[in-house]
Amino acid sequence: MLTETTALSGKADARFREMLARIKQNGLRLTPQRVAIVRMLAGSSAHPSVEQIHAAVRRNFPTTSLATVYKTVAILKEMGEVMELGFGDTSNRYDANQPFSHPHLICTRCRQITDSHPAALDSLAQELARESGYRILHQRIDFYGICPACQKKEPHATVT
Repeated sequence: MLTETTALSGKADARFREMLARIKQNGLRLTPQRVAIVRMLAGSSAHPSVEQIHAAVRRNFPTTSLATVYKTVAILKEMGEVMELGFGDTSNRYDANQPFSHPHLICTRCRQITDSHPAALDSLAQELARESGYRILHQRIDFYGICPACQKKEPHATVT
């Protein structure tokens, strides 16, 4: 997991700066805690939960409340800078690197979430719109299975 002080890669740094600019454009303050939350989200491909973000940010800002993280994530979500992945049985997770509709692969063992971009999805959405008359605004498709790391741990695990 990325911590608040970890250096960001070029792509993550660009995303971090985009998110900070949007916060400024919306007239919101860039508190050190808010900057730390944005840095953590921009640098993580792990789709962290609010609790994971909170734990990472508290390493450098111990007085940061969970409410501060929830509020910042809600603001970013409202601005379209993060995508919320809701799961009924666990905490919601957040994707700040690709805050638009795209499929995810989710490991049922370790709960790892991996982004996916099958080319066929665009044509499927177009076909559904054409057949139904709907103007499709966004989609959410999740694939559940067992990730390669968990398969190595349990080579005879079955996938249903």
